[in-house]
Amino acid sequence: MTTSTPRFVGKTVIVTGAGKGIGRAVAERFAREGANLVVNDLDADSARAVADAISAAGGQAHPAVADVADSAQVGAMFDSALERFGRVDVLVNNAAIASVALAGRHFLEGDEAWWDRIVDANLKSVFLCSHRAAGLMARQGSGVIISMSSGGATKAHRGMASYDAAKGGVEALTRAMALDLAPYGVRVNALVPGFIRTYQISDELAAERGALVPLGHLGTAEDLAGPTLFLASDDARYITGICLPVDGGVLVQQRSAPVDIYPPSAFPRIDQSALP
Repeated sequence: MTTSTPRFVGKTVIVTGAGKGIGRAVAERFAREGANLVVNDLDADSARAVADAISAAGGQAHPAVADVADSAQVGAMFDSALERFGRVDVLVNNAAIASVALAGRHFLEGDEAWWDRIVDANLKSVFLCSHRAAGLMARQGSGVIISMSSGGATKAHRGMASYDAAKGGVEALTRAMALDLAPYGVRVNALVPGFIRTYQISDELAAERGALVPLGHLGTAEDLAGPTLFLASDDARYITGICLPVDGGVLVQQRSAPVDIYPPSAFPRIDQSALP
């Protein structure tokens, strides 16, 4: 008989955007596998709530409130992680602005402020956190960086140009970092979540969107936790530079119009009589 041994005892894991959703599920799963957690979120109450829940369950967790698109705050977060746990073994770049309410805007209605906000949150943050982590991991001779991408990196969403561009950058950066960091024993991969159910999605909407998924239902935050731990584990020691879809088969099918949350009927109307 074999017994299951926690795979991450003595390892320190930073998860950004871990106050809810996918980030929280990933952080809690790492904690159950024995890891020391640095729970990052922009919202202090959310970060502390997750860290407290992990500690109450017998784990080790440190809340780190930081805007990961700000280099000074990223530096302070890593400094606090080192002060508390002494090292960083895994970084999960999960923080993002993904909601249609914040990121969604037709390209014709876009502006520089919208572009900068979404690209900073979704791509610059990955660079800043990964750059700091990579320096530490290269000196250790080991480490894993995992980023959350999106189907929008390779298949466009309507009304999400800045978000899709940022996620495309995440996948390109993942490949580039994988090559640059491989000689130092650092692996870099990405996950590509599909339709993941959040608290905002009603049962009716979940059923409607789930019907578009080959497996027949929306995913959950926990569905991303297992693949994240796999890519961070020694079982994936010969895997680097990949972008792994966790989407119930969405990206392998022909996409139909109902997949898009921003329909053409919502596009801005252009007064062609005013054209020069």
